[in-house]
Amino acid sequence: MRAVIDTNVLVSGLIRPRGAPGAVLRALRDGRFLAVVSPAILDEIIDVLSRPWLRDKYEIDDQGVEVFLRLLMLRSELVEPHSEVRRCRDPDDDKFLQTAVDGRASRLVSGDADLLALGSIEGVAIVSPASFLDELD
Repeated sequence: MRAVIDTNVLVSGLIRPRGAPGAVLRALRDGRFLAVVSPAILDEIIDVLSRPWLRDKYEIDDQGVEVFLRLLMLRSELVEPHSEVRRCRDPDDDKFLQTAVDGRASRLVSGDADLLALGSIEGVAIVSPASFLDELD
């Protein structure tokens, strides 16, 4: 299965590995699905993981970020979206929709209520981490 994973799921899985987002990261590590990422998504992940308050609160260091990014790149396909999908209330979230559509993903996994409210886009189901894990099992 090909899936775009929203930054909120990836970061939540990294800082709280016991919940559904953490299980999504373990499934990625185990090769149970292929993540689809874009340069814009990677930039956002790096930006979020570089925030001093987040690093301090969750004791995230450079080595931890590097290991996480290596895992992500090992288990991902990098795509350069070309479509102009503009369906989200928050325009910053359109990058996930564009990547999912142009990267031929079957799922977009998110905890973002605005994305989840869309339900699907051009054949890509937008699902919660828990629903995605149910599908993988």
